[in-house]
Amino acid sequence: MSTKKELKFIDLFAGIGGTRIGFEQATKELGFIPKCVFTSEIKTDAINVYSQNFQDKKIAGDITQIEAKEIPDFNFLLAGFPCQPFSSAGSRKGFLDTRGTLFFDIERILKEKEPEGFLLENVEGLVNHDRGRTLSTILQSLENLGYKVAWKVINAANHGIPQNRKRIYIVGRRDKFVSLENLVQQESKLEDLLEKDLPAYKSKFTKRLLEHYKLDELVGKSIKDK
Repeated sequence: MSTKKELKFIDLFAGIGGTRIGFEQATKELGFIPKCVFTSEIKTDAINVYSQNFQDKKIAGDITQIEAKEIPDFNFLLAGFPCQPFSSAGSRKGFLDTRGTLFFDIERILKEKEPEGFLLENVEGLVNHDRGRTLSTILQSLENLGYKVAWKVINAANHGIPQNRKRIYIVGRRDKFVSLENLVQQESKLEDLLEKDLPAYKSKFTKRLLEHYKLDELVGKSIKDK
């Protein structure tokens, strides 16, 4: 019988599941059993890929139309939320500052469900959006909900992903402060991550592409190269 603790989480603005993959890997390494109890995404193509990655049969749609009380209880919230203009960012009125933005949906769910913590991700530009007032409003709102909050812009190239991809990460816990400083750094090359000797994914796009090019002619090319 396993003595490992099950750790439940929800995945909002899930995309194709990149944040979930990292979160599940980290929790397993810490000895927990991760269990996603709720997923929300609205883009059809992203949902199709997400379903292939995780075999999830039920993915909720527009999170703005879902009541927080309808979401199963969970320990952690994951969200790569879009950054929208805040109408009155900086006045530090909590919900009044964020209403009408998608961050508001994160805020209302945290308020209703009171999970142990969260991990949020956004574009690097959030740091300077509206001269820093938007980020200040977000951080203040999260602290008002009782969380100890930290944030940092992290480049994926420094942590095992062969791509310069800078994103801001915001993490919060109720019981303790989690520092994002002194993270373990790791460099890798694309060839370290590529899976080899696999059949080509069969789709309308790959079929048309392979009608014009051999596989070895596509090495090093990207879609923008036409």
